[in-house]
Amino acid sequence: MILGIGMSDPFLVGIITLGLLLLLIVLGVRVVFAAAFVGLLGLVELRGWGPAAGIVGTIPHSKSSTYALSVLPMFIFIGFLAFHAGMTQQLFDAARKWLGWLPGGLAVATVFATAGFAAVSGASTATAAVFSRVAIPEMLKYGYDRKMAAGVVASAGTLATLIPPSAILVIYAIIVEQSVGKLLLAGFLPGIVSALVYAGIIIVWAMIKPEAAPRVRAYSMRERMETLPGISPIFLVVLIIMTSIYGGWATPTEAGALGASVVFVLALIRGTPLSSIKDSLMESAKLTVMIFSLIWGVLVFVRFLGFSGIPGSFTEWIVGLDVEPMTIMICILLGYAVLGMFMDAIGMLLLTLPVVYPAVMALGFDPIWFGIIAVKMAEICLITPPIGLNCFVVNGVRPDIPLGQVFRGVALFFIADVITIAMLLAFPDIVTWLPNFDFEAWWSGLWAVAN
Repeated sequence: MILGIGMSDPFLVGIITLGLLLLLIVLGVRVVFAAAFVGLLGLVELRGWGPAAGIVGTIPHSKSSTYALSVLPMFIFIGFLAFHAGMTQQLFDAARKWLGWLPGGLAVATVFATAGFAAVSGASTATAAVFSRVAIPEMLKYGYDRKMAAGVVASAGTLATLIPPSAILVIYAIIVEQSVGKLLLAGFLPGIVSALVYAGIIIVWAMIKPEAAPRVRAYSMRERMETLPGISPIFLVVLIIMTSIYGGWATPTEAGALGASVVFVLALIRGTPLSSIKDSLMESAKLTVMIFSLIWGVLVFVRFLGFSGIPGSFTEWIVGLDVEPMTIMICILLGYAVLGMFMDAIGMLLLTLPVVYPAVMALGFDPIWFGIIAVKMAEICLITPPIGLNCFVVNGVRPDIPLGQVFRGVALFFIADVITIAMLLAFPDIVTWLPNFDFEAWWSGLWAVAN
């Protein structure tokens, strides 16, 4: 025995180790190490050294060899290669010429350019880093408020967690054993809604304070149309990924590999230097290893939770409450908001889902809908102090903009995220319509009409 409790009370062991885990996270220990250490400690306490070592030793290989996880490096590589091939700059230029005439037009253009890049990236921090280099200098050149310029990039970068291909949606699907394809499809409309709400907030803010977001000149239709060839590769990749998954003729991994192949060929056609392709591969490998390591560490803790009985006890307690299910859901989301102040998005979901998910399912909520809601809450974690990773990324790329200004700049977008969450709670069809749509029947009907 390590904790001195013994195997007679696994629930108490679980509660003590949960407290230890939270303490380590608050003290600044990385989630991957804190979860692995506490999980191993708990397993040794409950099962002994031999069984604990056997369980922990098999996790890295068994999970790394999971076919569904192989989609992550594909999606990540697409984003990095698209950036190094210059597609990101062209996407922002196109958005600037089409939307720059609006109040706060450059910020609005940043939101939609970021959404477009998110559709080939799937990594939020990478998206924020890319547009810190592309969009912030342009906004500052036209006299935009520095807080606003930094805040819009940090916040819009979170769209990569919803708009497919999303790495965090893949992780959610694997943890709760739901369809990766359905989760990716379910994130599309909520991602668009989030972008529209962000744009609406920017326009209202720019109308109230026009001096903080000067308008740029309106471009002619000819100038706008000239931008379309440059951004067509991105839309081609999005079309390939979405139609292949939705049409059922490719798994998400196959669709990701196909998309990566298309971007690779386009990068070669554009004359992208081999050094840039090498950088894309290295950056993709680093981010993939980071995500896989986090999954390994947290799954050690998840295995321990299963032996402790905490998920079952929590589910029984939640179901037994004489409270409306939606009220309980709102309380769970508020808990996520608090946790997000101290943990990164992936770590938070990995640690909480084994406990929260069974209770949510027992309350009768749709697992796909809850996944999108949970991931949207994870988006908020990326911009809330003191951990908000996207804010640190923007400050890291643009050290001339103090971190405090970045956090103040995202305040409006926090409000926008709350509005979006409320919409998804009130209108769940925004999430469930696309993954439940019978594409085959629609295609058969369209074919019959055509003939």
